[in-house]
Amino acid sequence: MESVTIAGEQLQLHPDRAIYWPARSILLLADLHLGKGAHFRRAGIPVPRGVSAVNFARLHELLRVFRPRRVLLLGDLFHSDHNHVWRDFCDFTTAYPDLSFELVPGNHDVLPPTAYAEASLVYHPEIITEGAFSFSHHPLKEDQRLPGHYNLCGHVHPCVKLLDGSGRGMKLPAFYFGVREGILPAFGEFTGCAEVKVRPGDRVFVLAEQAVLPVH
Repeated sequence: MESVTIAGEQLQLHPDRAIYWPARSILLLADLHLGKGAHFRRAGIPVPRGVSAVNFARLHELLRVFRPRRVLLLGDLFHSDHNHVWRDFCDFTTAYPDLSFELVPGNHDVLPPTAYAEASLVYHPEIITEGAFSFSHHPLKEDQRLPGHYNLCGHVHPCVKLLDGSGRGMKLPAFYFGVREGILPAFGEFTGCAEVKVRPGDRVFVLAEQAVLPVH
């Protein structure tokens, strides 16, 4: 893991694409896209099975390591309409009755309110604040920002391209921290990524071989 101080708060970056905020005992995840593989297979696209099982196993391990009081999901929890993976998620949350699972909705979170209630999810508005942070799915626009708050969000699925001495490159998922906003990598195994432009003063941590590595 790698520790980073953002807005005066220590955050722990985990190689399984999660952030832990020790001071508030909050685990942060973005863009799980549960059920995406099943959604694609139903459309006739040959996607390997077992993707959701891997996601659940990683989440189980994060809960074992950190033992948070709250899990804050920054949008795109489920990829599309209802399928069998949602039942698996309900079983997952039931196994942790003392843990608060909370959703800041994203553009893919289109299930009816009864589904989220079934999963014992706390369903928040599009932006919530906690301490020095504003949490959202999309990066906040200028007129949405709250003075003195740092925005942590998802949606982008950030990655950066690293070049070797010969000029050949490799794209790696990353935690990206700009001056006013930080973007979490997509937690889901089958999500893809988008290259972000790194500006002077930005901090970037790539994920490779189960390690979090700062990029200088």
